[in-house]
Amino acid sequence: MSDTLGKINHSEFEDFLKHRCGKERDEVRIGPEFGVDVSVVDLHGGKAMALTSDPLSLIPSLGLEESAWLSVHLMANDMATTGFAPMFGQFVLNLPAQLSKNDFEIYWNYIHKFCKEIGVSITGGHTGFIEGQNSTIAGGGTFITIAPKEEILVSKYARPGDSILVTKTSALSSAAILAMNFPETVKNKVGKEFYYSASASFFETSSLKDALIAFQIENSGVSAMHDVTEGGVLGAIYELAIASGNGAEVFNEKLPIGEVQSAVCNFFSLDPRYCIGAGSMIITCKKEKATEIISRLETNHILCTEVGTITEKSNGIKLIENEKESDLTYFDEDPYWKAFFNAYKNGWK
Repeated sequence: MSDTLGKINHSEFEDFLKHRCGKERDEVRIGPEFGVDVSVVDLHGGKAMALTSDPLSLIPSLGLEESAWLSVHLMANDMATTGFAPMFGQFVLNLPAQLSKNDFEIYWNYIHKFCKEIGVSITGGHTGFIEGQNSTIAGGGTFITIAPKEEILVSKYARPGDSILVTKTSALSSAAILAMNFPETVKNKVGKEFYYSASASFFETSSLKDALIAFQIENSGVSAMHDVTEGGVLGAIYELAIASGNGAEVFNEKLPIGEVQSAVCNFFSLDPRYCIGAGSMIITCKKEKATEIISRLETNHILCTEVGTITEKSNGIKLIENEKESDLTYFDEDPYWKAFFNAYKNGWK
């Protein structure tokens, strides 16, 4: 299998996993697919159940509250792409044996708090302590919601002619987490103001509000959404285009890249367009609805930018830089991981 860090790549998924998913059931409307954030299972009475799973974070250098935030909100971001908030949550905790009872209670209290804030009822799971567990991944979780089946969105529903919108800024979570993990280095080399701004942006890494404001009105015009994770804003647009069987045209100069995110990423030799950007949401919508959606989000203090158009598959997935068109590059491994571990190995504080 893959020798790279992060998620399994597209070809490995298509060649191996996609065809080995147990029994086929007619109720499975949307199963495992590349670039699709949720699965959807049809229920009775015109309803469907959407499910999404993700690793849970426990990162000592980040903090217990921040780790709990990532654990809850990265799953919530995936569910948000349906246009609905998560309702139920299952948590499987494989915790390091050396984690104290007090720290566990602090961590779980934050999981409880953040779930309660977004309306998630924790319905079960598993909690255990394991010798030799020293990963920053503390297990996994699943969020579930039930909604009218015809109203649930998935990223494969984007259509040619749709506008492509991006909320907030590129590399939001990359810049925040790098600053918080290497505070002295970032303060000294990038500047204290950038450090404090990047750190403060950590709690903007939820895109649930973005999605609900964009979609939860009648005739919103939203056709699909995809949250920005590994691969960054450009990777997410690429994934959405592939998932929907379309092409895309993206204008490089329109991509939102904040000054703070640019400064932190440049110091770590990262291209902010291509690194983990939780908190941003890719939204596709009818062209005539784009201005209305952007305005509605900005009224709620959420920056939103139109960056391109979904096109026919035959046109390919294109990036336009300085009026020159080229194929949009997709990287199997997010460069964030290498930057993070290189900084750690080099003893950056």
